[in-house]
Amino acid sequence: MAFEPPQRLVRALGETAPNGDAWLERLPEAAGQAVALRELTVERVQLPGGRSSLVVLVRRADGTPAVLKLAPGRARPESERAALAHWGGLGAVQLLEDVRTEGVLLLERLHPDVSVRSLPEAKALLEAAGTLRRLWVEPPGGAAGHVFETVDERTGRQAEAMAASAAADPELAPLVEVALAVRAELLAAPPEHRLLHGTFRQSKVLAGERMPWLAVGPDPVVGECAFDLARLVRDRVEDLIASPSGSSTTRRRVKRLAESLEVDQERLRGWTLFRAVESGVRARRVGRTADAELLLEFASWL
Repeated sequence: MAFEPPQRLVRALGETAPNGDAWLERLPEAAGQAVALRELTVERVQLPGGRSSLVVLVRRADGTPAVLKLAPGRARPESERAALAHWGGLGAVQLLEDVRTEGVLLLERLHPDVSVRSLPEAKALLEAAGTLRRLWVEPPGGAAGHVFETVDERTGRQAEAMAASAAADPELAPLVEVALAVRAELLAAPPEHRLLHGTFRQSKVLAGERMPWLAVGPDPVVGECAFDLARLVRDRVEDLIASPSGSSTTRRRVKRLAESLEVDQERLRGWTLFRAVESGVRARRVGRTADAELLLEFASWL
């Protein structure tokens, strides 16, 4: 079959490679080779799919359902592979390694259209938080021997891009200045070394057969748990912004999540602020103005 990349993936990759993407051009051929090498039967390409990878629903030679995932190097698929192998299916989708190809992952099939986001909000947050807790383990190799990017390193790159955007767009400067100051204060404390999902939110937790809910799509990083939890705080941000009580609901959510997962409330608030501003600035930089406005307004509440 023809492996036509979903438009959502094409648009997202276009934001980071506006002059063309060689990986995207090679993707149909690479997908065909990955399928043939593993003797898979293709059912369909998952739509609308993700923003950084092609996801194909397949069956293995013995009929077992699985997922074939192909991602460009800048999406760090080898880091994802290492994290999934370390978690070993506890709290996260299981890695199925029979043939190893760089940038290609064969994964346990979950229910791709059923995430915790389909649950009522309070229940969704509870289930998502419980899943996240299982992922927070010591990284392979310990604090000094792991192969993953750290929170300091990742947010350092992000901070440089935020500062450049603020210099070019003075309207962003006040919030960016606050976010960068918060980051510096947070990183001044002795670092925590836990393996984190990195991009955790409700839509990253899918229903499974082996366990009720399992995390997918990590962009793993090593650091403190509050950083990982921060992205979950702003889930359903469009609903929060539309609500007259959105700001107070957000503060209650920070408190509730911090208490339930035993992280420091102020550190969670700080990382939530930084990550919302970073996402908002990045959205504005690539022309997603509506997303940027939502995220920056949300950040202003913190």
